[in-house]
Amino acid sequence: MQFHQAPVKHVSYVDINVTDLERSTAFYQQVVGFRVLSQDESTVALSADGEQAILTIHQLSSPKRETRRTAGLYHFAILLPTRADLADFIKHIAEQNVQIGASDHWVSESIYFADPDGNGIEVYADRDPSEWSWENGEVAMAVDPLDARDVLSHATEAGWQGLPTQTIMGHIHLHVADLDETKQFYTDALGLDIVCRFGGQALFIADGHYHHHIAINTWNGVGADKPSQTTPGLKSFTLKLNGEDDKQVVLNQLEAFGAPIEHEGNTTVTVDPSGNRVRLDV
Repeated sequence: MQFHQAPVKHVSYVDINVTDLERSTAFYQQVVGFRVLSQDESTVALSADGEQAILTIHQLSSPKRETRRTAGLYHFAILLPTRADLADFIKHIAEQNVQIGASDHWVSESIYFADPDGNGIEVYADRDPSEWSWENGEVAMAVDPLDARDVLSHATEAGWQGLPTQTIMGHIHLHVADLDETKQFYTDALGLDIVCRFGGQALFIADGHYHHHIAINTWNGVGADKPSQTTPGLKSFTLKLNGEDDKQVVLNQLEAFGAPIEHEGNTTVTVDPSGNRVRLDV
């Protein structure tokens, strides 16, 4: 997990809005395998290890259904420690009456599905970085069919026991309104690198030579409206920085870029040009 710890900037935590907290809590426990770390009337913090939350779901007070395509969450991605864990998860989710998709991205193998509100979820396992193919600073990725038979051959006798304790938030993938403008925010202001370009409509962005910590796409349309905080979807995600010095560098870059900077208690929040909220943590 060297790509998700200091000194590498990485996505550590995601907040999403839901319409029915009780229903969503049951889904994330039973289907995904999270443990409830803490809860109150409007929020539930979810953990893989019982100690550190990586996802919080928030009850919308007056939920509305978005009828137009907007910027916002495409999916958040939960990274499992091993391919065997992915095999166990596939066997488990096949029994849950949940519609899924699957892909081999060359750098990783993934299962895709959505929660009851349509919030996109990816559960994946990385291939060994020695198998990734890099050229001129960019990594080769694809959307190939998953060889499920081969993956399932690695399933364990014990089977799925919920998310393994070493599970982390692997990355986040966002719908954006303008690819170039949003790219500049994540590279020039937040200091990340473009590591893959996909079809002229998607970019993969990372630190520390990972295949991606953040992806952005315009698949909901160039000029898509900003996401609403009254509908299901992304509330915010947290980018973990490399200490206070790194945070100050990022704040200076955000100011030079012209990005908004807000302070919520001890947390600093900014917003990308498409309206996606980014919390900065150290």
